[in-house]
Formats: sequence, C-alpha cells, structure tokens
Amino acid sequence: MTPNNTFTLLDADGRPYLSLIPGRFGGHRRGRIYGRLDCPSALRALSRGAYRAHRVFFADEATAISAGYRPCAVCLPAQYAAWKAVRHTNSP
Repeated sequence: MTPNNTFTLLDADGRPYLSLIPGRFGGHRRGRIYGRLDCPSALRALSRGAYRAHRVFFADEATAISAGYRPCAVCLPAQYAAWKAVRHTNSP
C-alpha cells in the first residue's frame, strides 16, 4: 500500500496506476500469472519470502487477461482449463 490509502494496480496494458480501491486479483509479474488474493499457492510463496518483489494487483479478471496474464491453476482451475484448452487449440 502507498501513502494516503492508495493502491498500485496494473491496467490492461500492464502499466501501474494508483487506485483508491484495492485490487481484487493478485499476480506474479515474472510468471505472468494472476489469481485470487487468497490463493494457497501464492500465500505459500509469499510466506517463504519469494514472490513479493514481483507481486502485482489488478482491479478485475478482465484487466489481468488484457495485460497478458494467465489464470492460476490452483485457485482458478476452471479458468485455467479454459485458457489451456484455447492455447492447445491454437498451437501448431
């Protein structure tokens, strides 16, 4: 969180902006993955001290997808399966 109760989120182009409303989804910049804020996998990584430096936040799922992030297989299994099916269909 930044001063004055603002939050830094990423927009659909992956650019940071300040928001008065916290993000509803978190992500990992290096892995280009997004998921729920209570994702067990992300929480484990955070507790180990990893991940924090590359953590990003999104206002909603559509913004995360537009920014080029894929759904987490752990906390968003249905969305991940749909993403994987489309990716598999489009591969050579």
